[in-house]
Amino acid sequence: MKAYAIEGNSQRLDGGAMFGNAPKAMWEKWIKPDELNRIPLACRCLLLKLDNGKNILFEAGVGAFFEPKFKDRYGIVETEHRLLDNLKKEGLSHEDIDAVILSHMHFDHVGGIVSAYSDGEPHLLFPNAKFYTSKEQWERAHKPHFRDRASYIPMINELLEASGRLVLIDGETHPDLDFGVRFTYVNGHTPGLMVSHIEMPEGPLVFVSDLIPGKPWTHLPITMGYDRYPEQGIEEKQVLLESLEPQEGRLFYTHDPEFACAVVRKDEKGRYYGDPIDISNGIN
Repeated sequence: MKAYAIEGNSQRLDGGAMFGNAPKAMWEKWIKPDELNRIPLACRCLLLKLDNGKNILFEAGVGAFFEPKFKDRYGIVETEHRLLDNLKKEGLSHEDIDAVILSHMHFDHVGGIVSAYSDGEPHLLFPNAKFYTSKEQWERAHKPHFRDRASYIPMINELLEASGRLVLIDGETHPDLDFGVRFTYVNGHTPGLMVSHIEMPEGPLVFVSDLIPGKPWTHLPITMGYDRYPEQGIEEKQVLLESLEPQEGRLFYTHDPEFACAVVRKDEKGRYYGDPIDISNGIN
């Protein structure tokens, strides 16, 4: 099998919100903000092409479903559905995807499963795919806290339920997904976020989602203001990075504006960091 980074629609969000309690004097050295204090963010997906011809998509990005008012509010840059356009560059349409694995139900990770606003009444894309997410996160999506309820879109929940193709996972594996992926669950960002560990020919690849959204957040103390339980998130990061560093395991970043993938390393002071690698020709 081989994996590819697929770009979805991009966003610009407030840098202070994205970096939690880190001071601007620190984080602006990592990602430069614009005049509104917003930083550029990718909404990147991972496409896994299996040797048996099946195609697995990890997340779908933010998509293009928002009406113009909300598109501007949430800093979504493009109007067209970039995920669909970029899948075409890999010779695929959304109809060719067999499974969509959703780490969690925040709209910037699942919005791409819905048609673009310009296409009229919202409808579910990927008609031949099953959709997988964690049972705990699905329950959270239906009963969010006041603090994070804006991150969930009831319309998307309803479309998934009506499709009859939603599968809830609460274990380390699932019989449908027998290509060498296992799941762990973390709660620092949101309850039941599902981290995908993929055994690749050249070593482990982890679709880490919002546990570590990009290279700067690989540094243990750095969290997001959007994290529900930041201290727990730091501890969850530490467990993951400790396990990956001896194996030279790789992290796939969903939101980093520049880097899609990095090898986990430790510097001379014992601090973890992501060493970016070129994956323009795919990941083995």
